[in-house]
Amino acid sequence: MVDPVGGSFHLPPIGLTLLGLVQNRLRPILSLFAPFNFTRESRPAKALSMESTSPPPPPEDLSKLPSEAIGDDELQRPQPADEPMSAGNLSESKNDDLYAMLRDTIERLEADRTARGDLKILSRTLRELRYAFKVFRPYRRRRKVTIFGSARTAPEHPDYIAAESLAREMAKHGWMVITGAGDGIMAAGHKGAGREASMGLNIMLPFEQRSNPFIEGDPKLVTLKYFFTRKLMFVKECSAVVCAPGGFGTLDETLETLTLMQTGKQTMMPLVLLDRPGGSFWKDLGVFIDRHLLKERLISPDDVALFRITDSVEEAVEEVLGFYRNYHSSRYIRNRLVFRLHQPISAQRLELLNHKFFDILVDGKFEQSGPLDEEVGEEELADMPRLSFHFDRRQLGRLRMLINFVNE
Repeated sequence: MVDPVGGSFHLPPIGLTLLGLVQNRLRPILSLFAPFNFTRESRPAKALSMESTSPPPPPEDLSKLPSEAIGDDELQRPQPADEPMSAGNLSESKNDDLYAMLRDTIERLEADRTARGDLKILSRTLRELRYAFKVFRPYRRRRKVTIFGSARTAPEHPDYIAAESLAREMAKHGWMVITGAGDGIMAAGHKGAGREASMGLNIMLPFEQRSNPFIEGDPKLVTLKYFFTRKLMFVKECSAVVCAPGGFGTLDETLETLTLMQTGKQTMMPLVLLDRPGGSFWKDLGVFIDRHLLKERLISPDDVALFRITDSVEEAVEEVLGFYRNYHSSRYIRNRLVFRLHQPISAQRLELLNHKFFDILVDGKFEQSGPLDEEVGEEELADMPRLSFHFDRRQLGRLRMLINFVNE
């Protein structure tokens, strides 16, 4: 079992059994020796405090990566994605207000006499996320694809082979691969990408879930206690999501990612539902969506543009890479949404864009410009042309269509 701070802790099965018996039968006696308790709950606080004084690792050297693998600085992204930028509001030197707010919240928790169980949730969440942010920080500008899928898929299964192939192809383009670090599709992703291009977000379960051998012991592996912190890291740190067939957990991750984009809480990115060649796992979901959600008007017809179903690894790779062919990234600045582009749009095509997508404007029109004043903190993107517009934030499916148009 890998500890949340990157270290390892192993206890044989017979040891776990005996420890459980001792704790259940002799708990009154053991309580006298609380300072010497060696259960899992007592370990993380000490280990995390040991980590707290070490500075973050230096940023990754991007000079040898292809340009298609380099994105915007994750530290400069507003969280959540729909929060408008203001000049300098993302500068690390101007976080005193947030630190003060955190300290004030702690004082209020104490004044509220918050229950110990609730405090444990807050404490563990904060410590886990702090460490996860630190682990991911050196790779903040390198694009990553998160791969979801079943932990039960055998290595010889076509789904496993497809996931491994996809990860291998993405790594060839310089991308990193994030998975849940377990077996099945998660192992396939790491096997295909290779250890150097792999990052893992494991989960502590009542039964022991070991990390797969392709990421076990790697400093880019983080083990988390809560699913909600794990899912936050999966989508916060990536530039694309590919979902292979899986069970309840995979469906949860897939639909939450879709919901986050449909509501604008997640930056727009490619979401690919990948079947094995000739498979129909996701194809059948698409039929369900058409037959029930669309027919009953539970979603907008444009919402189906937020994802792509395919049984081809080649098409999946093209869907991911093609999303960033001309579109690079975006920010909300004041009341406008700003696209950063690799190449400017011609005057003729801009006129066509204004005609085809006027329905997603609150007012005004689509305009091209250079970087806005609020983007001063991202010097590496200063030469990119901008496309800005007053966006109707209910039109996320149409926004995805606009990105496709910009990339044509």
